Amino acid sequence: MRHMRTLMFLLGACLTAGAAAQLPHETPSVVKLPEATPHRLYVTDISFNHIVDGRLHVVDGDSLKYLGLLSTAYAGSTALSLDGKEMYVATTYYSRLSHGERSDVIDIHDTQTLERKGEIAIPPRHAQALPYKGLLRVSSDGRWLLSQNATPASSVSVIDLRARKFAAEIATPGCWIIVPSQTVGNRFATLCGDGTLQSIELNDDGSLKSRTRSARFFDPDADPVFVHSERVGDRHYFVSYLGQLYAADLSGETPKVEAPWSLVGKADEAKRWRPGGYQLMAIHRASGRLFVTMHAGGADGSHKNPAQEIWVFDLESHKRLARLPGNNAIAITVSQIERPKLFALDAVKGGLVVYDAGPKPRYLARMEPLGETPTLLALP
Repeated sequence: MRHMRTLMFLLGACLTAGAAAQLPHETPSVVKLPEATPHRLYVTDISFNHIVDGRLHVVDGDSLKYLGLLSTAYAGSTALSLDGKEMYVATTYYSRLSHGERSDVIDIHDTQTLERKGEIAIPPRHAQALPYKGLLRVSSDGRWLLSQNATPASSVSVIDLRARKFAAEIATPGCWIIVPSQTVGNRFATLCGDGTLQSIELNDDGSLKSRTRSARFFDPDADPVFVHSERVGDRHYFVSYLGQLYAADLSGETPKVEAPWSLVGKADEAKRWRPGGYQLMAIHRASGRLFVTMHAGGADGSHKNPAQEIWVFDLESHKRLARLPGNNAIAITVSQIERPKLFALDAVKGGLVVYDAGPKPRYLARMEPLGETPTLLALP
């Protein structure tokens, strides 16, 4: 009984102290985000620990202030509208959270408020895959949203953004990822397992009009290319596992791929430097500077290794301009303004790293932690 009286006394004292220290009441409210800047970052996080509830984090890349988040549900793929005012999420919902009846939609969010403003139903074939830029793309004229499917057969859902409805499905057997042409809004390319690029042109209703293929430009067994690409105009760049850089011109009916050049010099080859990561390239288009995440000791299976260094190249001269600390980056993106910044996701420590991406690239700052398993960065 004595022990019980002592316990009750201590409990009463704690409750009294807690009441005395009670925080003032708060009134819930909705705060409007500041106007988007060229350095507002959208970070897609598949959230492996609770994959049915993925996230997209919004960060001010200048102040490194966390601005908010929105849901991407089950393995959602994300894409910004051309004007940066809407965020599209191709995703899946199940009636029993992780199982049950499946519904696939394009969720539409207002990037100023992060509110969900609508949805477009699509066939239940959206690719439930680690987020890559090429899984969901907006056409160069803003008319079409193109979503990668996998059943596991590969196809592309064509969504009419003007009419806000699903328009058509285009079969793309043996090919993967979406690369919109910047010359013709009704055209996109996809990378194929036989070492070619397939170009697909749409009718005005979104149905298939025609297909063409490039010549074979890489050997998928000896030196495959990463599916991530970056562009200058309608020249789209792909890098191979061994560090060969290819440029594909998508301005014509048939893709034309130029002869590659190597990112890896003779001295680098001795240490087996290789590209690695997921979103492993970025290009500042006005200056022609290319950024690539690199690691030493490259071997079969190391193509997703975090970066030990980030190499900076001049696309015209093919010369390496700088070597930056890699900070374990698996994804990078660069702003397109006159004084650009390069942003990187640290896969080991879970942070966001910022570099000056100007003529004298250098490390600037970092923010951590950021999310759980983010792999994709986007800027307006």
